[in-house]
Amino acid sequence: MNKTKQLFTHISSDNELSVNLKEVDVPSPKSHEIVVKMQASPINPSDMWPMFGPADLSKAQLSDDKTTLTAPIHKGMLGRVKSRLDQTLPIGNEGAGVVVAAGDSEKAQALIGKTVAILTGASYTQYACVPIQACIVHHDDTTPLAAASSFVNPLTALGMVETMRMEGHTALVHTAAASSLGIMLNKICLAEGVQLVNIVRKQEQVDLLTQIGAKYVVNSSSDSYKKDLYKAIEATGATLAFDAIGGGELASDILTAMEAVGSKDATGFNTYGSLDNKQVYIYGGLDFSPTVLNRAFGMTWSVGGWLLMRFLGKLDAPKVAELHKRVADEINTTFAIESSEELSFEEALTPEIIAKYNAKSTGGKYIINPNKA
Repeated sequence: MNKTKQLFTHISSDNELSVNLKEVDVPSPKSHEIVVKMQASPINPSDMWPMFGPADLSKAQLSDDKTTLTAPIHKGMLGRVKSRLDQTLPIGNEGAGVVVAAGDSEKAQALIGKTVAILTGASYTQYACVPIQACIVHHDDTTPLAAASSFVNPLTALGMVETMRMEGHTALVHTAAASSLGIMLNKICLAEGVQLVNIVRKQEQVDLLTQIGAKYVVNSSSDSYKKDLYKAIEATGATLAFDAIGGGELASDILTAMEAVGSKDATGFNTYGSLDNKQVYIYGGLDFSPTVLNRAFGMTWSVGGWLLMRFLGKLDAPKVAELHKRVADEINTTFAIESSEELSFEEALTPEIIAKYNAKSTGGKYIINPNKA
């Protein structure tokens, strides 16, 4: 355990990406730290940009020893990653494994042998040394594979509902809603009686969400898309949306539908639109094109960004602990994930496999097992 194999990413000022498997030292845990033997680290959409940046992965090549992936950067895109140029950075937002060593504090020692999920930003490693505060401790019958996605998706879904309540809204709109996160959000909203409008882009995604009980599912590729969106927002009264797409006119469409619902009973002059605040939070970037706002939604509206860690930073410690406990208690139900494939480091660097998990399609999640032979 003195050494660990770990994935790192590097973008050079010469327009080249490299993702490297290196052997590095495992730090000795400080009093409040633990060492986790990692067994399952998901490849989330939020891992793609740190991992690959704006590289042209269609031209990616794997070295003969299968430890280095290289690819050119798309022309004109280097400026978007200026802050990270010529730096070697760890990757992997989250993962899970078993605690094999700990610092000398009582709380750290108590975790030896436990399955924990960690949020570290460097989870694509065989052994991770992290503070105990960066962990969710799971029940004894929970496997590392089940616990792999304990942070990013579950806490984001819970955070959306908490944000709704904190800001005085009563219903939600969610885009790219057939994702793993979207399914979790549906389960939460169904359990808590929260009205949720789901926006997807394919009929099979409509069918998927309908099967788990979703009441309002809008297909953006349908000819009746805008009418359907209006009807769903009218039925729910949603004035808050979380958008995983980012680019294009989707945020504008949502605000326009909210305004149309809010103003439908207006009489006389209505220069400034409906009184209720209409809010869209962009929390993802599946579409990197500009966000286009066609100003047809009055003056009481806002579009902003939403980040999980900044949201959690607004909460007190007992509330964060409450959310962590709920994730651990419901990891095999509300927050269960379906894994598509378990990958070794070498498999995760294979261009043909990268093309599959980088497609960000609906379905199971790819998992890196850093200790898979």
